[in-house]
Amino acid sequence: MTVTATPVAKVTLGPREQQVLERLADGDTLALVARELRIRESTASGYLKVAKHKLHGTNETAAAVAVGYAIEAISRPPLLDPETLFLPREQRDIVPLVAQGMAAWQMAAELGRPINDVRADGRRLLVSLRAHNRAHLISRAWQFQVLTAGQVMAWLS
Repeated sequence: MTVTATPVAKVTLGPREQQVLERLADGDTLALVARELRIRESTASGYLKVAKHKLHGTNETAAAVAVGYAIEAISRPPLLDPETLFLPREQRDIVPLVAQGMAAWQMAAELGRPINDVRADGRRLLVSLRAHNRAHLISRAWQFQVLTAGQVMAWLS
């Protein structure tokens, strides 16, 4: 029996929506993005909200970044050699869950692990990937090929 994935519709973000999401993926805060784009923070927030809606209704910025990369709605970061990164299995296991926008308690339930352990692994993962926040973590995980388009497309289908 052959299983075929449901095709994911092409999404086109507006220029400002794309700029806001790409800057957040770089680890910037929304306030900094707004200041550098010379717009109000509330306006930047509005662009982000529209982008999330277009990107299959994602609620979390990290999930929007993951979907944006997977469907090429935002520019993908340059890839880095995955051999230069050591991530313990516990940290690797939470990357796709962060990409889905899960909270720590949801990840703990999904993995059958104590929430405090999942939170600690999340903090260590940020340090290991030298990420500033969850959206930046997704960008760094993408660069090191810990997160792939195939993984994201699997949960979008």
